[in-house]
Amino acid sequence: MTDLAAAGVAQVEAHLARLRAGDDEHPPLAVSSTARAASAVRGLHRFALREGLAGGDPGRDVRPPAPPRRLPRALPVDAVVRLLAAAGPAGDAEPRTLRDRALLEFLYGTGARVSEAVGAAVDDLDLDAGTVLLRGKGGKTRLVPVGGYAADAVRAWLVRGRPALLAAGRGTHALFVNARGGPLTRQGAWGVLRAAADRAGLPVDGPDAVSPHTLRHSYATHLLDGGADVRVVQELLGHASVTTTQVYTLVTVDRLREVYATAHPRAVR
Repeated sequence: MTDLAAAGVAQVEAHLARLRAGDDEHPPLAVSSTARAASAVRGLHRFALREGLAGGDPGRDVRPPAPPRRLPRALPVDAVVRLLAAAGPAGDAEPRTLRDRALLEFLYGTGARVSEAVGAAVDDLDLDAGTVLLRGKGGKTRLVPVGGYAADAVRAWLVRGRPALLAAGRGTHALFVNARGGPLTRQGAWGVLRAAADRAGLPVDGPDAVSPHTLRHSYATHLLDGGADVRVVQELLGHASVTTTQVYTLVTVDRLREVYATAHPRAVR
């Protein structure tokens, strides 16, 4: 079809379907590429309508293909332990080592987003009660437990590490500070994690690279593996909808299949 004004929804959908299927001369397009093509088609028809070249906009009613849901990648427990140990020996009193260990223990021990961790203030902590107040998306706050290992690491950082780094700056209420005494940034936290992951022999590049969100994924998955209710995990993660949290149950089902396949005498023929 060469007449843009004559194109309808059926023609637009057929065009996108051909892109997805491919032909003898063109390989099939991936979902992401097809979505970009759909955006271009909609833009063309909006332009045609605006310029009076067509009487309608058929592209408006055509939805791009939904990308496949990527399951969150969680590290095995032993890999998390290796990563935390790689932040620095538990007995090392060097201030930055104490901070790095405390930061990674905090991320895994609370399930905090990296923005929540670097945005936490000292006054948000109640180590006697074992809790911290996290400020999440949309200004929402939630009170979450701080695990024993994380509490010990944070306490060591507050007593023996933070005052030394804080002396280089002008003072801040931030829980985690950088070498200049100012609040640790997201980029700084990423650097801490990347260095520890590299030392632990975990991937730092590519699609499986370890990120702060990897620890959040691992936190949720390990809780569910341990028998936690999905709605409890929803509250701990600060998800507005349980639907968001339920993606982690797909991860644990895969884990259950693996255990079943290796443990049950008649699971595999």
